[in-house]
Amino acid sequence: MAEDGAPGEVAETAAMRDVLSAEHVAVWGYGTVGAALPPEAREPAVAAEVAHRDVRDRLVALLETRGADPVPREAGYALPFPVLSAVDAAALAVVLEEGVSAAWVRLLDQAAGTAARELAVTELGAAEVRAVGWRAAAGAIPVTSAFPGLPQA
Repeated sequence: MAEDGAPGEVAETAAMRDVLSAEHVAVWGYGTVGAALPPEAREPAVAAEVAHRDVRDRLVALLETRGADPVPREAGYALPFPVLSAVDAAALAVVLEEGVSAAWVRLLDQAAGTAARELAVTELGAAEVRAVGWRAAAGAIPVTSAFPGLPQA
């Protein structure tokens, strides 16, 4: 990763790399989510995976523009629990969306420029909208988060 630049830009780039890592996990995890859902219920998982692939690709391009090495994806990731049913799949999707939300919040904290802040706010909102649907499918209450991406008390 290129380390030259103002300290704020270096921190912003590091936070972008963290978001990219979380997006890699989400893309991979949605394969498991979709596989655990019946075919007629897979559309939200497919849409979420496409959304995460798109933002992942945008982050790779942004990092390359900055002269920073994008974080490579891993061959696989550990699941936080077994996914044996549609409810488990929805619960995993919640974990994935909350993971990217936390990374986007960290980027908001480290953002040195308007473009990074705008991207983070947009994607944080999109992740929470997806998470609401998955929380409902998992039977979680409440289905919304007052402060997405921040630790819940």
